[in-house]
Amino acid sequence: MTSTADNDFVLAVHGGAGTILRSKMTPEREAAYHAGLRRALDAGRKVLAEGGTALDGATAAVMALEDEPLFNAGRGAVYTSAGKQEMDAAVMAGRDRAAGAVAGICGPRNPILAARAVMEHSGHVFLIGESAMQFCRDRGLAFEEPSYFFTEARWQALQDTLAMRRSGQEDQDESRKHGTVGAVARDRHGNLAAATSTGGMTAKSPGRVGDSPVIGAGTWADNETCAMSGTGHGEIFIRYAAGHEIASRMRYAKQSLDEATRAVVMDLLAPVGGSGGIIAVDRTGAVSLPFNCSGMYRGYVRGDNILRTAIYDEPFVELRQD
Repeated sequence: MTSTADNDFVLAVHGGAGTILRSKMTPEREAAYHAGLRRALDAGRKVLAEGGTALDGATAAVMALEDEPLFNAGRGAVYTSAGKQEMDAAVMAGRDRAAGAVAGICGPRNPILAARAVMEHSGHVFLIGESAMQFCRDRGLAFEEPSYFFTEARWQALQDTLAMRRSGQEDQDESRKHGTVGAVARDRHGNLAAATSTGGMTAKSPGRVGDSPVIGAGTWADNETCAMSGTGHGEIFIRYAAGHEIASRMRYAKQSLDEATRAVVMDLLAPVGGSGGIIAVDRTGAVSLPFNCSGMYRGYVRGDNILRTAIYDEPFVELRQD
C-alpha cells in the first residue's frame, strides 16, 4: 500500500486471523466486528492526530480491542483446558527498541498496560504469572474480577473443543486457534511502535505461551525497518522468528515492507503450518496486511481520517471519521 506524507501518521490494527467462514457469518455479527475495529482505529487515530506518539496510539487501539468481548484479548479472552484465562501481551517502541511483555496473567483490566508498565517501570522485558500480577498491583494498574472477563461464547468454545478431543476429533475452527489483537503505528515524528495482546488458544495447556508476547516473533518495532504484530499459529511464528525475519529481509535483502511480509506469511510460514497473518508499517508509512487463512479482522487509518476495515479477501469498507 502507498506510503504516507513525512509529517502524517498511520495506524493499522488486527483482531485475529482464521476468522469465521462466510457461511457462518451473519450480517449482524459482521457489522459488529467492523464496528469494533473502527472503535479501535478511532481510539488510536485521536491520539496520533493530536501529535501523540506511535506507542500511545498503538496502546490506545489495543486497549479498545481488549475491552471488546468479540475479540480474544482482555475481556473475552479464551480459556485454557483447565477452564482458566491466561493472557499475554507485549509492546515495543521503534525509536530505541524498548520493549515490555507479560504472560500468563488474569486480573489487570488491560494486559497491554501491564506490558507497557514492565517496559517503563522495570529493568526487565518479560514478566510472567504471579510475579507479573504482583508487579501490576504495585504499579496501581486497574484490576477486574474474573466475571468481567467471562463471555458465554468463549466458555462454550472451550466445552466444544474439549468434547471434540474426548471423541478423538480435531478442532478445525481456526478462529479458536488464532485469536489475538494488535496495533502498529507510525506517528508524525516518524517513530514506529507495535502492541499485541491475546488470550491464546482455546483449550491450550495451562502455562502455554504463544508468539504474541515474544519480541521478534509476534511483536516487533524498529524505526529503521518496520513495526509488526502477528496473529496465527504461535509456535510456528516463534520458531521462525516471524517479526525479526521481516525486519531482516528489509534491512539486509533490501526488500520492501510488502515484499518482506508476504514472503514470510505466504512462503515461509504457510508451508510449515504457520496459518495466520501479520499487520505491519514501515518508516515511510507504508502498510501491509497479508494473511494466509480464510480471513483476518483488520483495518487501518491515515491522516485523512478514513477508517478502512475488512475481514475476508475483499475491498476495505471505508468510513470517514470527522
